[in-house]
Amino acid sequence: MIRKTLALALAGTALTSTVALAQDAELTIESWRNDDLTLWQEKIIPAFEAKHPGIKVTFAPTAPAEYNAVLNSKLDAGSAGDLITCRPFDASLALYDAGHLSNLGDMDAMSNFSDVAKSAWQTDDASATFCVPMASVIHGFIYNKDAFAELGLEVPKTEAEFFAALDKIKEDGSYIPMAMGTNDQWEAATMGYNNIGPNYWKGEEGRLALIKGEQKLTDPQWTAPYATLAKWGSYLGDGYEAQTYPDSQNIFTLGRAAIYPAGSWEIAGFNTQADFELGAFPPPVQNDGDTCYISDHTDIGIGMNAKSDNPEAARTFLTWVASPEFAAIMGNALPGFFPLSKEPVNLEDPLAKEFVSWRDKCESTIRSTYHILSRGTPNLENETWGASVAAIKGTSSPDELGAELQKGLASWYAPHQ
Repeated sequence: MIRKTLALALAGTALTSTVALAQDAELTIESWRNDDLTLWQEKIIPAFEAKHPGIKVTFAPTAPAEYNAVLNSKLDAGSAGDLITCRPFDASLALYDAGHLSNLGDMDAMSNFSDVAKSAWQTDDASATFCVPMASVIHGFIYNKDAFAELGLEVPKTEAEFFAALDKIKEDGSYIPMAMGTNDQWEAATMGYNNIGPNYWKGEEGRLALIKGEQKLTDPQWTAPYATLAKWGSYLGDGYEAQTYPDSQNIFTLGRAAIYPAGSWEIAGFNTQADFELGAFPPPVQNDGDTCYISDHTDIGIGMNAKSDNPEAARTFLTWVASPEFAAIMGNALPGFFPLSKEPVNLEDPLAKEFVSWRDKCESTIRSTYHILSRGTPNLENETWGASVAAIKGTSSPDELGAELQKGLASWYAPHQ
C-alpha cells in the first residue's frame, strides 16, 4: 500500500513537471522596427510576460532595408523566429503562399478587428487571415517649431507655400531645409512619392483605378509627383546622395534641419532625441481649397512562423496582441503607430494626436504600390524606390520614369497589357 501510494505520488510529480515544462516556451519576434527595440523590451514584452510567466519573448529586429531579404533567407533556412512581423498586403501574402505563415483565421480574437484592418493580411478571397493587425502609420512632414518661429514661418497648406518656406529656410542658411537622403532609396518613395502622391491621384480613386487598369503610370497624376520631387534635391543639403536613413534622423533631431518628410513612426524616437518642440503638417495640396489626401497605411501586423517549435505559445502571444490591453500599450508606448483594433484608444502624445486628427479633414488611402501591383517581376514597390531617387537627383525625367514603370508593370500584370 505504501509502495503504491509512493508510486502514485512520483507519477503525479512527474506529470506536474511535464505540464510545467510544456508551459515554458521561448519566442523570438522577427521585425524591421529596430527603432522600437527598447520600447518592446521595457514596456510591451514585460506586460505580456507578467500575465504569462511561462513564456519568454525576445524582440530581434533587422534594419528596415534589409528585413525582407534577411527574413526570407532565415525562413528558407529554417532559422526564423516564431513570430513574424508582417508588412501589409503582397509581401506577407507571398510568405503565406510560400507556406511560411500560418492561417490564423480560426482565432476568436480576430473579431476585434474590422474587415478593412484585416484585409491587409488576407488572401484575395478573404478565406485565410495570416497576420494579426497591429497598427497603421500616417505620412506627412514633421518640423522644428523653434526653427519656424525663429524664421517667422507659417505652416504651409499649399505646395506654393511649402516651397516658399523651403526657399526662406535655404536663404537664411541656419538650417538645412529638409532632412532626407537617397542612399537607402526606400525613403524617397515612402516619405517622398507615396507621401505627396495621393494629392495628385486622389487617393483610393487613383489607386484602385491603377489596379483595374483604368489609369496608367504614364498618366499625368502619376508622373507629376516625380516633377515635384525633382524640386526637392536643392533643399536636402550637401551630400544628400550618400546620406542614409539614420543620418537623416540624426540631422533633424540634432536641430540642423527644419523639416523632415516623415512617417508617424518617427514620433517616439524624435520625442526622445530632439530638444526642441516638434510639429507636423499633412502633405500640402496643390491649390488652396483642394481636398487633401493622406497615406494612412495599414503598416504592421504579426503572424506565426508555420514551422515554429512553439505554436501554442505563439498563438497565446498573438491572442494578447489582438487585445485592447496591447492596443492601449502600443498606441501610447509607440506614439505614431495607430492601433487597428475596434476598441478606441485614448492617445496621450500631442504629435500623435496631430497626425491622427488629419483623418477628420483629409481622405485616407494606402501606399499605391503595396496591394497587388508588386506581386510580379519587376516589383513595382522596389522600382518606385529607384524612380523616386532618380527624380530627386534629376537623372531621369518624370515622363521617362513613368514610361519605364509602366513598361515593367505591363510586362506581367494582365490589366495593363
